[in-house]
Amino acid sequence: MAEFHYQGVNDSGSPVSGTVQAADRRAAIAHLKERGHFATRLAEKNESEPATAIRSSESFKSLGSFLRFGVGRVSSRDILAFTTQLSAALRAGLPLLDCLRIIEKQSGNKVLKELLRDLIHGVSSGESLSDTMGRYPRIFRPLYLAMIRVGETGGILENTTAQLSQLLKREEQIKSNIRNASAYPLFVLGIGLVSILVVITWILPRIVGVVQESGVALPLPTRILLGLSDFIAGFGWIVALAGMAGAYLLHRWIQTPRGRWHWDSMKLKLPVFGSVFKTLAVGRFTRMLGALSSGGIAILESLHVVRDTLGNERLGREIDRVAGLVKTGESLAKPLGESGYFPPLLVQIVSVGEQTGKLDELLLGAADTFDEQADNAINRFMSILPAMLVVLLAVVIGCLIAAILLPVVMMELGAGSI
Repeated sequence: MAEFHYQGVNDSGSPVSGTVQAADRRAAIAHLKERGHFATRLAEKNESEPATAIRSSESFKSLGSFLRFGVGRVSSRDILAFTTQLSAALRAGLPLLDCLRIIEKQSGNKVLKELLRDLIHGVSSGESLSDTMGRYPRIFRPLYLAMIRVGETGGILENTTAQLSQLLKREEQIKSNIRNASAYPLFVLGIGLVSILVVITWILPRIVGVVQESGVALPLPTRILLGLSDFIAGFGWIVALAGMAGAYLLHRWIQTPRGRWHWDSMKLKLPVFGSVFKTLAVGRFTRMLGALSSGGIAILESLHVVRDTLGNERLGREIDRVAGLVKTGESLAKPLGESGYFPPLLVQIVSVGEQTGKLDELLLGAADTFDEQADNAINRFMSILPAMLVVLLAVVIGCLIAAILLPVVMMELGAGSI
C-alpha cells in the first residue's frame, strides 16, 4: 500500500487536504470519492512533485492527441478541444491538476498555454477551477462557469465537463452549418455586385461616348444609368465612407441596452429568418436548462445562467419575467406558455417533466428536436437562396444590358434610315 498526499474540495465546496492509503493512484482517487472529496492534486508521499499522467501510457492514450490551433487568441474551438480533453482525462481517473498540466504541454496555441498555466497556478494555490476561470469572462461564459462549479462541489466534474463538451460541439456545429450554407449565396452575390459595378462604371461610359458622337439622343433608361455612373464616379468614396460610418454607429447603438433590445426584437420578426433565430434560441435554451438541471442546479439559478447565454436580449427579458413568476411559486410551464415565444411542444414537455421529476432528461431530449428543426429550416432556405439570387441578378444585369444596347440599336436604325 502506498500513501498519497492530496488537496481538493469536499461536497460543500470547501478546500480539504490530507493523506490516503491505496494500492495505486486510481484506487486513491476512488477512495477519496467515497469520502465525498474531489482531488485537484495528488502525489505519492515520497514524490517531490505531483505525479503527472505523462507517466501513465494508459492515461495518455485516453487523452488522445491535441489539435493545434492558430496563435493569437483563444477561439471557441480551442475551448471545445480543451473541454473535451479535460473530460477524457478526468474519466481516466486523473487528478485535475495532472489533467491541466498534460493539456498545457500538448497545446500548440501560445495564448491557450498561458491561460492553462494560470489555471494550473490557481488550482495549485488552493483556488477552485471555477474561480480561476472566472478571471476570464470573455473566454469562459456564465454557463461554463456554473457547470464547472457544480462539478467541483458535487465531485462529478468528469460528468459536467462531458456535458459541456456536448453543448460546445452543438454550438460549433450550428456555426459550421450556417457558414457552409451561406458560402455559395455570398459568392454569387459578390460576383453579381462586381459585375454590376463594372458595367455601370466602365462599359457604359465608353458605349455612351460613341453613341453621343453620332448625335443620337439617349433614351431615358440610359440617361438614368449614366447619371448613376457619374454619381458613383464622383461621390462613390463619400457614399462608402458614409456607409462605414453608419455601420459603425449602428454597431455602437446595438451595444447599448435599448439598441440591443430593439435589434433582437427586430431579428425575431424577420420573415423566414425570424423563425430560424427563434428556433435556434429555443434549442439553446432547452439544452442548457436541461444540462444545468441535470447537474443539480436549482431552476431559478439555471434560468439566470441561461438568460445570459441565449444571445437575444428580447428573449432574455422574457426569461427574467418567467423567473420572476417562478420565484412567486408558479410552475415553469405556465409562464413559458403565456410568453408566446416558446413553442407548445416545449411547454408540454416542461409540464410533464415537472410532474414526473424528469425535467432534465426530457429537456435534453427535446433540444435535439428543436436543433433538428432549426437545421432543416436553414437548409431549406439556403437551398433556394442561390437560385433566387441568380434570378434576381439576371434580371438586374439584363436591364443594365438593355439600357446599354438600346442607344446602340437606335444609332444603327438611324444610320440605316439614312
